[in-house]
Amino acid sequence: MLSRLSWKGPGTVIIALMVSLEAAAAALPSYPEVRSAYRSSDSILLDRNGHVLYELRTDLRVRRLAWTPLAEVSPALQACVVRAEDRRFFEHAGVDWRALAAAVPRGVVTGSWRGASTISMQLAAILDKGLQPIGVRRSLRQKWDQIEAAGMLDGAWSKAQILEAYLNLVFFRGDHQGVAAASRSLFGKAPHGLDAGESLVLAVLIRSPNAAPAQVESRAMQLGRSLGWPVTDAQIRDQVSRALRGSGAVPARTDLAAHAARRIFKGRRDAAVLGCTLDHDIQRLANERLAHHLTLLRSRHVAEGAALVVDNATGEVLAYASHTADPARSHFVDGVTAKRQAGSTLKPFLYALTLDQRILTAASRLADEPLDLSVPTGIYQPQNYDRGFQGSVTVRTALASSLNIPAVRALEMAGVESFLEVLRELGIRGLSESGDFYGPSLALGTADVSLWELVNAYRTLANEGFRGELVFEAASGGCERGHRVFTPEAAFIVSDILADREARSATFGLENPLATRFWTAVKTGTSKDMRDNWCIGYSQGYSVGVWVGNFSGESMRDVSGMSGAAPIWLDLMNHLHRAKPSVAGRPPDGVVLRAHSVSGDGRREWFIRGTDPVPGDAALAGVPARIVYPPAGAQLVMDPDIPPECQRMVFVASGAEGFHDWVIDGKPLSAGARAHWDPVPGRHTLSIRDPGGRLTDTVVFQVRGQPPKGS
Repeated sequence: MLSRLSWKGPGTVIIALMVSLEAAAAALPSYPEVRSAYRSSDSILLDRNGHVLYELRTDLRVRRLAWTPLAEVSPALQACVVRAEDRRFFEHAGVDWRALAAAVPRGVVTGSWRGASTISMQLAAILDKGLQPIGVRRSLRQKWDQIEAAGMLDGAWSKAQILEAYLNLVFFRGDHQGVAAASRSLFGKAPHGLDAGESLVLAVLIRSPNAAPAQVESRAMQLGRSLGWPVTDAQIRDQVSRALRGSGAVPARTDLAAHAARRIFKGRRDAAVLGCTLDHDIQRLANERLAHHLTLLRSRHVAEGAALVVDNATGEVLAYASHTADPARSHFVDGVTAKRQAGSTLKPFLYALTLDQRILTAASRLADEPLDLSVPTGIYQPQNYDRGFQGSVTVRTALASSLNIPAVRALEMAGVESFLEVLRELGIRGLSESGDFYGPSLALGTADVSLWELVNAYRTLANEGFRGELVFEAASGGCERGHRVFTPEAAFIVSDILADREARSATFGLENPLATRFWTAVKTGTSKDMRDNWCIGYSQGYSVGVWVGNFSGESMRDVSGMSGAAPIWLDLMNHLHRAKPSVAGRPPDGVVLRAHSVSGDGRREWFIRGTDPVPGDAALAGVPARIVYPPAGAQLVMDPDIPPECQRMVFVASGAEGFHDWVIDGKPLSAGARAHWDPVPGRHTLSIRDPGGRLTDTVVFQVRGQPPKGS
């Protein structure tokens, strides 16, 4: 600056210096501005109560953690830094003129002004890029500008603010900027916990951040002796070895929600601190229970698991956990969003559909008997989990005990396309094929779903048939109910069935992990070849889902719903309701409780109003009529060379002979145990109804070929 001035007396120089200092002051930000502009390289995820859940690095250019107040920096480190970088820091006004005078001869010869650079001067250069050296060394003009800036900085900021900002902005090692990143990376502790030896090592790294270990040791020993500290050379060597031999990674303070953090911060890399709906305690418990139970299941070839907890009323996600036995993959494979085979977990939605269609009631009987269905690949023979049969069972027993063959019969009645549409409305993605692609096995969960989708689908039942979205951000304006998928009547009856311990006992017994001390509705599921195991259920306030299995798709060994996911589900539910009751919802106005048995046992059942049994109905006296011929899924071919009268079909039913009506494609045909029909090419739905108009059985079959000539 002075090199550009012509000499016109002392006054001119003073004025020039004042103008120069004012310009330097204008170029530097204030302490509040520096604090406000500071950004950590990590995005921090906070739970609903402000507790740290996870730190996710989002800036790969530099490693910088949250700003550390000077009061939270070890006094030992403060003393070391001041001694090493600016021993008269608290005495001068930004520029140490004594040190500068001693450094001038050396600077003229070597170009190095290191010994004269105060902490204020170094901070000024950090804050103003124009003061940083171009190439290896600063020019004389840059040095003078730096001196001017340091003087103004010292006049505008307090010494504590200058030292605090310096410790947060200076580089210590590699890309680690600031005392927090250096302390956590090199010594695995917060800055307030640094001892004398650790402080000596960090302080000497400022001058040469990438110095070799031998240089760091030598300088730290010299600094320790200048301070008169009782730190031995052996101790310093040990500290240097510990600090510089590691990977340089900054260990996370907490690592509770890695997968949720990646979802929440996706597309929001500029968010330094972000709150979410997760609950620290519930999240921690979900992680712990998954890790503990998967350890117990390791001998049964189970390596992975996931858990999701949501609030029924708001859709807020309270816990989002995924665990794998391989630590290298644990943070990168998300079991909550992974698509897996659904198993029996789709059955509640199928039966809710049939209730809404008024095809079935909870008291309707379905045949749990051997079943052969014609499919494009051959004959499909569904089997129950235990390979046994229970004969004629009610819908309540069929659903609660998760019987497969009755579910397939229910799907034949409801229609695969109708069921697919319901699953899509529930938010299950990827069901892009037609009903013929999935076939009758869709009732047993051959579709791929995620835990995220399933839990929200069960939450729909808990919310009286309304489906909303799951969220990570609390809704400030209240929660929306979403759109209706099921009637409140169907949702209530299915929930009542899933909560029925007695109805469940046919398969699972009375005592099992699904039998909670408070009201819950719950369903388990196991996919083909035991690749996936699910437990999904809800209480009055929460929906909880758990999946266990192997991301590779390998089969587990001897793992059922009761031994796989259910114990984890029970632990989470018990925690949620340790001090909070859960009771069954109030029956909606559209349901009635009626006796449904004429055997004298007084059994009662919930019915959607209008589907309840008529007193004295003869159809209740025995097993409802079932269609024997044609079998469900039959493929029949017409021969154009055979006379039409020789190709007439005879529909045959069993049970309650004379007390049912035949209906083909929605049109009445005739009454009785048999009915005759002239075949027509195409897909057809054949049903039989009792005298009260209630459907007792339905099959879908197809007629192919050309009609006979002359027909």
